[in-house]
Amino acid sequence: MRKFDSATPEEFSPGVPDWSTVHRLLGELGGPPQSAGDWAKHFLGQEKVAEFFERGYVSNIRVLTEEQCDRILKDYEYFINPSKRHPGHAMLYEHHINQSGDSNNVLMHGLGQWRLTRLFHDLVFLPAISVPSSQLLDQEKLRPVRFWHDQMFAKPARHGGVVAWHQDYSYWTRTKPMMHLTVHIALDDQTLENGGLHFIPGSHRWHRGGKPLPVTDFNFKDMESIKTILTEEEKANFKPVPSGLKKGEASFHHPLTVHGSYSNRTDQPRRATVVNYFADGILSNTDEPLLDGTNLIKRDYKVEGQFYPLVFDPDWAREK
Repeated sequence: MRKFDSATPEEFSPGVPDWSTVHRLLGELGGPPQSAGDWAKHFLGQEKVAEFFERGYVSNIRVLTEEQCDRILKDYEYFINPSKRHPGHAMLYEHHINQSGDSNNVLMHGLGQWRLTRLFHDLVFLPAISVPSSQLLDQEKLRPVRFWHDQMFAKPARHGGVVAWHQDYSYWTRTKPMMHLTVHIALDDQTLENGGLHFIPGSHRWHRGGKPLPVTDFNFKDMESIKTILTEEEKANFKPVPSGLKKGEASFHHPLTVHGSYSNRTDQPRRATVVNYFADGILSNTDEPLLDGTNLIKRDYKVEGQFYPLVFDPDWAREK
């Protein structure tokens, strides 16, 4: 048996499993595919793929049931309720109970929850998101998909904060080349009023000499700061479109697609989880660990191992 193929996790501390040591579905969100056809049924239609490469994103793809979302939201309590903090909290790569620092604009943001609970672990390996990702990483061909990292974004009722406009790859240049993808999964219906995700269509073509736009706000709180670095043409084409995600639906967006979300002033929370992938073969572009608490992968070496499992290979969907 290959390392990490067992369904039995190693322990982070006595009695606290580290689910990053298990590179397979646990059955929390459905059993593993049993045939090539079981994998292939999750491919997107060509019209959706074409939409992605034209607009920089595709939205409203059903990936979870409402019941599955409700179960995941129970695990969410570990990260938004300090009195229910998970015993494995130290495994998180990052956790900000309020990243903005403004009590009137609260944004809980975390990374690494897949290590802590079975449900968040199984989201990483979910064929409903890993299989379509292989179609969207590269316009030329299907790519094997490797996990990068996950995230949580929660906006509480009445004083939920913004997520400023940004491109994801601006934060990811420590990996190369750019062949990444973001999957945003709504755990509540997202509306104009509660701070739902918005995209700027066509902004995946915005770059500076092949590099992403510079980061203008590491804490996401200055909603419009990106406009200080845009060209006049980019400003003229800055036309936000709401994702319109319903509970259990996902959007998939390009690493250069500008996106963000406004504040939540409704009487209900707005919660989401994100799974970020890249193509198998991506290299480290740093001399530091890629994520806090993980092992060092030397510069120019392939990103793989415990924290970066292969979640889908197109060969798995081909009949032998």
